[in-house]
Amino acid sequence: MLNPFPLFYLSEFTPTMLRLLVGLSLLYVAYTQINRRKEISETGFPFIGRPDQTLVIIVGLIVGIDALALILGYGTQVAAMVGILISLKHAVFAKKYPRAIPLCRLEYVYLIVILCTLVITGAGLLGMDAPNL
Repeated sequence: MLNPFPLFYLSEFTPTMLRLLVGLSLLYVAYTQINRRKEISETGFPFIGRPDQTLVIIVGLIVGIDALALILGYGTQVAAMVGILISLKHAVFAKKYPRAIPLCRLEYVYLIVILCTLVITGAGLLGMDAPNL
């Protein structure tokens, strides 16, 4: 079948665009969690109870570091696996703790699917991962 838009030479940009999308989304999550640290520290969570504001900042920094790794393409597959765990946790608790988790459940499901794709495909262009052997 004839392709009306023969842009196959740009196919390497697909993982790069996905990395940027997920990275910016997780950066927003980290920013929101750090800004709402007082509210989050007053909320009781299972297993940890009421977290200290320092713990909320540490968790926000972990999400932010993961987001920056995805944006820069550094260790993309490992960062994607960490992002899957973060997104899975947020998807499970999104309805119960809406102030602590800024995105809705479906958005986290989308992020999980995109991150699974990045685990399989790698970093794409402008990534600093080791080449496939």
